Amino acid sequence: MHVENGQAGLKELLENGVHFGHQTRRWNPKMRRFIHGERAGIYIIDLLKTQELLTEAQEFASAVAHRGGTVLFVGTKKQARDGIKEVAEAAGMPYVNHRWLGGLLTNFGTITNRIRRLHDLERYEREGQLDLLPTRERLAARADLLKLQANLGGVKNMARIPDAMFVIDLKVEAIAVKEARRLRIPIIGLVDTNCDPDEVDFVIPGNDDAMKACLTVTRALGRVIGEGREVFRAEEERQRKEQEEKARREAEERQKREAEERAKREAEDQAKREAEQAARREAEQAAAAQQAQAAQQAQAAQQQAAQQAQAAAAAAAAEQAAAPAPAAPAEPARAEAPAAPAEPAAPAEPAKAAEPAKAPAEPAAPAADKPAEPAAPAEAAKPAEPAAADKPAEAAPAADAPAETDRSTTDSGSEGEPTA
Repeated sequence: MHVENGQAGLKELLENGVHFGHQTRRWNPKMRRFIHGERAGIYIIDLLKTQELLTEAQEFASAVAHRGGTVLFVGTKKQARDGIKEVAEAAGMPYVNHRWLGGLLTNFGTITNRIRRLHDLERYEREGQLDLLPTRERLAARADLLKLQANLGGVKNMARIPDAMFVIDLKVEAIAVKEARRLRIPIIGLVDTNCDPDEVDFVIPGNDDAMKACLTVTRALGRVIGEGREVFRAEEERQRKEQEEKARREAEERQKREAEERAKREAEDQAKREAEQAARREAEQAAAAQQAQAAQQAQAAQQQAAQQAQAAAAAAAAEQAAAPAPAAPAEPARAEAPAAPAEPAAPAEPAKAAEPAKAPAEPAAPAADKPAEPAAPAEAAKPAEPAAADKPAEAAPAADAPAETDRSTTDSGSEGEPTA
């Protein structure tokens, strides 16, 4: 139905009998303003007002669908069942065309549990799990499935309370209207001459008993709702793409920032490592310089010590060269002393002659104690050598060891005694 073209809309409404009302004896006085006249005991509805109000309802329903809202289609009477299901499924909206369950809106939590049960049974049926149950349980589960599909099949995808509701025949759907009014859900109603138009928010005066009339009005609403739904989906898709593009740009920018920060951190780390290496090299160079300086100082100290040692050695050598030799000849005299007894016994006179040798031998002892006067003992030592050659040298050891001289004297005396 093209509401933009009024003549075509009127013709379509007229051809499908939307203008026929109920008998004159069955009417609601509140519908007087929508009645054009009476013919053969039947009220005739003013189609101009019907078209005008239908356009307002379409605009409202389109706005609801455009913002992503849900419009619940309700029509459980026989004349409206097929049309309600067809149009609602085409528009992607929930519907009730079999029986309205009390509390579908006001007790939506419980209905949600039953909807969940319906989804479970349908999944079991698809997976073949119902066939694995015992016969009695399988039959009960399938009966429950059929019942739930008939009563809740149209609202199984309705996740929340609808934003609006379209109703055909307010008297038949009185419970649904009361629940919607209680929850303040906007109602669009196809209202016949026997109904109260004040119960709905958007009145569409028209015939609610003819199948064609119900289908015409339902399709008129379903078309704009579907278009609004498509617009919403397109807008949603556009927003999704924009969000994805925005997320992609943000991700790229974030990656870029992270890369820059990573590069900056790496540069800082590299600079820090280079600074540490430079500091380490400087420290090593400073340590090496200190070690080299210490080595040079140690070498200089060694050289100085060596020079001092050489100087001391040279000085000592000079002192030794300048100093006279000590009275060393006394020791060779002791070495030759044992040879004296091997000689034949000498007369007493040579023994006495040895006594004068004591006088020059005595100064030799102080010469050893006083090295400052070396000349005198050296003079005395020289006459001692001829004495040793003429065998008066026995007196020299006697000077050093008087005990031996006495013993030798005694021995020579004793030896002389037999000689006498």
